[in-house]
Amino acid sequence: MTTQSDSNLPALLKSALDHMIIPIVSQSEIATNGLSIYARGEGCRLWTEDNREYLDMLGSPTRANTLGYGNQEIAKAVYDQLVNVHFVGTAANTTEPAIRLAEKLSEILPGDLSRIFFVSTGSEAVEGALKLAKQYHQAKGKKPRAYKVISRWNAYHGATMGCLSVTDWLPVRNIPDPRVPGNSFIPSPTRYRNPFGVTDEVWAEMCATYLEKQIELEGPENIAAFIGEPIMQAHGVQIPTQNYWRRVREICTKHDILLICDEVITGFGRTGTWFASEQFGIVPDIITMAKAMSAGYVPAGAVATRPEIADAIPMYRNVHTYSGHAGAMAASLKVIEIKEREGLLSKARNNGVYLQEALRSALGSSPIVGEVRGIGHWHAIDFTSDKATKAPFEDETVKAVMNSMHEKGVLVTAIGHSIEMSPPLIASREELDKAVEVAAAAIDEVSKARGFG
Repeated sequence: MTTQSDSNLPALLKSALDHMIIPIVSQSEIATNGLSIYARGEGCRLWTEDNREYLDMLGSPTRANTLGYGNQEIAKAVYDQLVNVHFVGTAANTTEPAIRLAEKLSEILPGDLSRIFFVSTGSEAVEGALKLAKQYHQAKGKKPRAYKVISRWNAYHGATMGCLSVTDWLPVRNIPDPRVPGNSFIPSPTRYRNPFGVTDEVWAEMCATYLEKQIELEGPENIAAFIGEPIMQAHGVQIPTQNYWRRVREICTKHDILLICDEVITGFGRTGTWFASEQFGIVPDIITMAKAMSAGYVPAGAVATRPEIADAIPMYRNVHTYSGHAGAMAASLKVIEIKEREGLLSKARNNGVYLQEALRSALGSSPIVGEVRGIGHWHAIDFTSDKATKAPFEDETVKAVMNSMHEKGVLVTAIGHSIEMSPPLIASREELDKAVEVAAAAIDEVSKARGFG
């Protein structure tokens, strides 16, 4: 039986290809495979225009969706705010939801991070953090020429020019030069496949030493900030040792360098705490946030810092038209309320242990699975062509696993040498079990097709 949605699909596809610029996917791939056009969602499930059903174990391609699809409470909160007052501009204009959200964020943020600047996206948040760090040093006067920023290998911090300049993830970074000057990169503390084959603790200490040496090379008086995700997304949920971030915090404090933790992906409960930096017992100087702040229902983000930093700047030179948009503020307040009321951070912690054990039990004997790692509702399956050497696949093996899982009705993503799962925090144990079952079947299928038995 052909539905109206089915009959509309060819026209929708043609219109999309005629009028839209699709990012991060090659035009040839789009021409061959088309687009997934989604018509509706409920809970952790999505349906396309041609009535294919998927279990979303990705939390949307940008990991923003922590509360699933079709949440009526969030929709109503946004609607009620929009019909009351939707937008008053920026600068010295604001609304009660923005004030209440700043209060609430100050309550759940680690340490004394209690000054908030609102934005709409993660890239805007990172840009704002970089500007904040540089303006702070200029205003403080001790390091008035501090403009350099240290980042890490394989880092991704956003798509705008300042963000790309502290990004080392080549698929998005490689655009025509010049980028913003003054940025350098040091090794990141990846644990499964580090370049020297040393123990995790030794490699973490080496990475901290690289930071110290880079500071000496650039001159501490020239460096405004060090930026990093507490748990790095690139190459799939890279969780450092506990001591790594403590050493980084010590080094930054020693040299009067602001520590920016980019929590655009890791914030708002995905790891089982409000912010992933809490997992390592540190308080950064600046935190960026977005994505799950509004659970993906509307664009929302923020930059948070300490009063000492905010108060040192006579006038923060940064502005966005929709900063503190009342509808986005209402959505974000409701998202935090729901997560607190439903105990979803605790659920993420418990489900994280359950999911990791299930994945390791189901996949541990696979000849092409090197490691399963993760925390909370965020896990990665790292693939290898040789378990002894941990050599990654140089072909399309990981993508083939992802495609097989999609064909079997479960949405995940391939990133680096890994398959990543980041299900909404509302996902049930039954839905997690389904994802593990499909992952095992897809990996077995791809493994045998490539002659691994």
